[in-house]
Parts: sequence; structure tokens; C-alpha cells
Amino acid sequence: MSGQPSAYGRLMEAGTGDPFDRHVFACAVAIGLGEAPTPLTAALGLSIDDLVAVFAAYFPRAVPMLADLPPDDATTDAPEEPDLRALLLDHRSEGAPAETALAAIVARRSCRSNHLWQDMGLFDRKELNRLLHRHFRPLAAQNINDMKWKKFFYRKLCEQDGLLVCRSPNCDVCADKAHCFGPETGDRLTWG
Repeated sequence: MSGQPSAYGRLMEAGTGDPFDRHVFACAVAIGLGEAPTPLTAALGLSIDDLVAVFAAYFPRAVPMLADLPPDDATTDAPEEPDLRALLLDHRSEGAPAETALAAIVARRSCRSNHLWQDMGLFDRKELNRLLHRHFRPLAAQNINDMKWKKFFYRKLCEQDGLLVCRSPNCDVCADKAHCFGPETGDRLTWG
């Protein structure tokens, strides 16, 4: 190792504002930077202006890290992403600017293949639970049986569209229950 602090470490050192929110944004940025050559805007689902606003609020001394961003053309949504982002935005706890940015990031990272807490760069599922209950409380409170978050989000989207999501009449008799409610094991994804 070169002795250089990680992107996460540099962000946290340059940070301000709420410590937990700063941690969440630093995790997301660090995991996004680790996906180069994918632009950070594309990794997080944020426009350049939104990304600059996040940095100004939480990492003001790290704004120079954004100097080499490509033109703002890298935020093409996955087909379900606008609906997921809208679902989150409709259930914000406070309507704070951080929640708008977090809705975009959570929606974009939900399209990845790992557990959502991993794809967000977080340390464990407890941090994701805390994030969602803090910033999207009305939605998170509906997940009373602790369904895996991606499964829960897609279930809510299907319900909004009047679609029957499951073949079983309820979760207790479903053959796929372990896939929806089982533990989210695995290692934290590492950043560069």
C-alpha cells in the first residue's frame, strides 16, 4: 500500500456536517470511484451539479477531487430507476437536500448485483437500515418484516402498478421466503 489515504479517508478528513450522513456519502463516493472508468456521476446517478452540491455540503475541502469529471452525460437511468427514485422521494423524512441526493444514489445503486448495503459501499446492513429509517422513514417503516431492501423496493413498485408480485398468498408459505428475508451475508465491498 502506498501510504496514501483511501478516497473514503480523504473525504472523511475533508468533511463537515452530520457525521453519519457524511459517512454514507463518503462510502457511496468511494465505491463509485472504485468503478472507474465509469464516471462518478454514472456510478451514483447524480448530475455534476448535484455531486458538487453534495461535496460542498459534506466535503468542502475535497471539491478539487471533482476537477476531472467528464461532461454531464453519464447519468442514463435503468428502466426502473425513475420509479424507484420517485418512490424514495415520495417518502422522504424531512425533504432535505441530502434526501434528494440519497434517493438518486439509492435508486442507482439498487440496480447493481450485490446486496444494497454492499453496493452503497456501506460497512453492513445496519447502516443501510439506519440510512433508510432516517431519511425515508415513511417507506422504511412499511418494511415491518425486515425484507431485503431491493426486494422490498421492487415489491412496493409492483404494488403501485397493481401487479401481483408473488405466487404465494403470503410470505410465510412462499418457497422463496429465504431469498426475500434471509440474512444478507457477505463481505463489505472494498474501495481503492
